[in-house]
Amino acid sequence: MTPWSNEVRRPRRILIASDWVREHRVQFALSLRVTVAAVLTLALSQLFHTPLVLWTVLTAVIVTQMSVGRSLKATIDYMVGTVGGAIYSGAVAVLVPHTGEIGLLVALAVAIAPLAMVAAINPSFNVAPFTAVLVLLAPTIIHVSPIESAFYRVLEVALGAITGLGVSFLVFPARAHALAIDAAARMLDLMGHALPDMIAGVTQPSDPEAILRIQNGFGETLARLDVIGEEAKRERMPYSAAAPDLGPLLRTLQRLRHDLVMIGRAADALLPEAFRTRLGPPLTSVSETTRDYLQASSAALLGRRHPPSLDRVELALAGYAAEVAALRREGLTRNLPIDEVERIFALGFALEQLLQHFKDLNRSVEECAAPLA
Repeated sequence: MTPWSNEVRRPRRILIASDWVREHRVQFALSLRVTVAAVLTLALSQLFHTPLVLWTVLTAVIVTQMSVGRSLKATIDYMVGTVGGAIYSGAVAVLVPHTGEIGLLVALAVAIAPLAMVAAINPSFNVAPFTAVLVLLAPTIIHVSPIESAFYRVLEVALGAITGLGVSFLVFPARAHALAIDAAARMLDLMGHALPDMIAGVTQPSDPEAILRIQNGFGETLARLDVIGEEAKRERMPYSAAAPDLGPLLRTLQRLRHDLVMIGRAADALLPEAFRTRLGPPLTSVSETTRDYLQASSAALLGRRHPPSLDRVELALAGYAAEVAALRREGLTRNLPIDEVERIFALGFALEQLLQHFKDLNRSVEECAAPLA
């Protein structure tokens, strides 16, 4: 290998590394926020001489999440669980004698069992049993009374939660609204890649297992999007400049996913030869225009730009509908089995629904066109 080839490879490696960093910028920001939250909480704990610094730092790390909305939920849940667990376990520690080993076992069981039941019913109280353990056992380590132990637990968690939440707001804050739009854009791009393969199932052999994997992937992505959407709702309170409501966009994605399911079912087997010959070209046009539209909508979301035009999609779908109408006028559908006729009309209905939901998508992309303040 010559020195010249090394010089050529070095900029390429640098470019690949920079691309990787850009692709993982959200993860890098989270790593930085968690680090800052942990270090700052440790410094504050030492400044205020909190008894269990470990619990304070752990709280800050736990509540510092991927987005501001998720951090808000984690903080609220952590505080609710801690306060509830501290009050109940503090009362148990006072009312149930536990000076000996047997007494401590009984008090711990009385404190843990109801809180574990509540946590199983309401996830917001997941931390309550942990708080009970600390309230009852911490006095054996730091030599304080049960009431003081409960008070310190709340104080430590409050310090860690406030610090972690403040870092989430101030250090490279990642808003769930932006994360949701990026995820929605990626899903539209995936739909654009998958839709032609689904439509092609009526004119050429397809892989049913591959289509099923694609459909399942859409379902998993939508489930994650719903979670991020809930986090985005929580962010609309602390931010004065409210972001556009993501509800219409998420509902449209759900409908588009249903459309693709209908198309996949209607196109799971080949049409008769005469229909493949006649419907192949208009379906190819539909595949290309819908793919281009979905990918252009994805790019518009990512770039916060205005949505693409639907003219080419409408023209392609009109051409397909006209060809189906011509086949019916010629009587070619009369000799088909009922299930074949049903598949043709199901595909046509699914494509009509797809166009209607593209119009809804246009409105949602338009609402997201303005950059966030």
